[in-house]
Amino acid sequence: MNRSILRRKSVEETVATSEDPERSLRRDLTAWDLAVLGVAVAVGAGIFSVGATAAANYAGPGVILSFIIASVVCALAIMCYAEFASTLPVAGSAYTFSYATMGEFVAWIIGWDLILEMLLAAAVIAKFWGVYLSDAFGLFGVNVPTTLHLGPVDLEWGPVLVVGVFTTLLAVGTKLSTRVNSIFTILKVGITLFVIVAGFFYVKAENYSPFIPPSEPAASDSSLHQSLFAFLSGLEPSTYGIVGILSGAALVFFAFIGFDVVATTAEETKNPQKALPRGILGGLAIVTVLYVLVTIVVTGMVPYTALAESESPSLTTAFALVGADWAGKVISVGILVGLTSVIMVLLLGLTRIVFSMSRDGLLPRAVSRTSPRFRTPARLQIICGIAVALIAGLAKVELLEEMINIGTLSAFVLVSFGIPILRRTRPDLARGFRVPWSPVLPIISGLACLWLMSNLTVTTWLRFLAWLAVGIAIYALYSYRHSRLHRAPAEAVTE
Repeated sequence: MNRSILRRKSVEETVATSEDPERSLRRDLTAWDLAVLGVAVAVGAGIFSVGATAAANYAGPGVILSFIIASVVCALAIMCYAEFASTLPVAGSAYTFSYATMGEFVAWIIGWDLILEMLLAAAVIAKFWGVYLSDAFGLFGVNVPTTLHLGPVDLEWGPVLVVGVFTTLLAVGTKLSTRVNSIFTILKVGITLFVIVAGFFYVKAENYSPFIPPSEPAASDSSLHQSLFAFLSGLEPSTYGIVGILSGAALVFFAFIGFDVVATTAEETKNPQKALPRGILGGLAIVTVLYVLVTIVVTGMVPYTALAESESPSLTTAFALVGADWAGKVISVGILVGLTSVIMVLLLGLTRIVFSMSRDGLLPRAVSRTSPRFRTPARLQIICGIAVALIAGLAKVELLEEMINIGTLSAFVLVSFGIPILRRTRPDLARGFRVPWSPVLPIISGLACLWLMSNLTVTTWLRFLAWLAVGIAIYALYSYRHSRLHRAPAEAVTE
């Protein structure tokens, strides 16, 4: 019996766990499926709003640099994910990788962070789907109420509907879900390209000047709303300038979340050693090009100061300011289609993380059983779907958006630092992909992610620490004693 909280699960044990006939997944996915999943989860409402918000409030036209910085940091981390996933093609993503390199307690913490990221992200996106559905009804003159009044409770049926549909599809089969997802993804990329081409006709060169607006004091009523770096260094809160570009990069990083979700499907991928690196990196390349093009359009159509005057700046705002109101309907449809596929991928990722933790005994083992017919964790998928639907339909989760970023970045940090560790401890393992210039690039990746985390607000950090405290309590009271590594001798006799 291993009582250390830093006990590690060997690579061989990790692979053997995935071969349990009652808790194994069917390998159906190809590199194309993975690339589509990456594009599907990254191209959502954010492509039409995050860039405009960052330009208006943080970086001006320099938000183009913010996106490039965020994409480079994401690319560094994603290369680390690709190496791990091609070496350990097992569900669980950063949680599984950390278990093999840094031990159980670190793995639990990162798994807990990933649950935070994907649970909140799925709920926030589902909530926005309901909001944009209501907006679309208004734009097209359809009078359908989107809120049900159930006694003292107001339930938004839009988020519940979309979560319910994709929960059902995912329970029936991952391959079927990815086919449906591919259709939505092709549609939303087509709409995005149409909007980009239309927007270029309104671009004026003078709107890019000044490309990096001079720094100015930020209008903040509380020190808790400034970045952690500014708070600790004693700097006065500011916006625009170089600080604005870096803060903008931390904000727009939200647009790149989800590529770690693709790594959770490693156990369902055919030939994962080759397909995972190609799928993940190919999807990131497509998304980066789309984001930079949209940002060039939105900052070139109107001055960033005009966007700053809007209460909720977006690509729709830019088109409205140049008199192209017709674009609102197109963008509204694009957002709905875009968010639909994002929700599906996040539901998939959330379930695979909980599935892996449950299979290892850190969460109740009963929920990790897979359906004999569909070879998916159908029971767990339904539980996760119900949780996301209730949170999205009843709570104001949009207030916790930055929590998604910090959960993602914390996972990226540990995966990045884990690469040199696994290279040193297990140089014998076959790797379908290797991060170049290791350990330099993985360490730079981890430090860059830490830097972006330091640019998130103090309030976000305080909420994150509270979430970690709850996770540590659960580990101490339940997971430590129920871990399969802790109970290994007894299980060896009974199983």
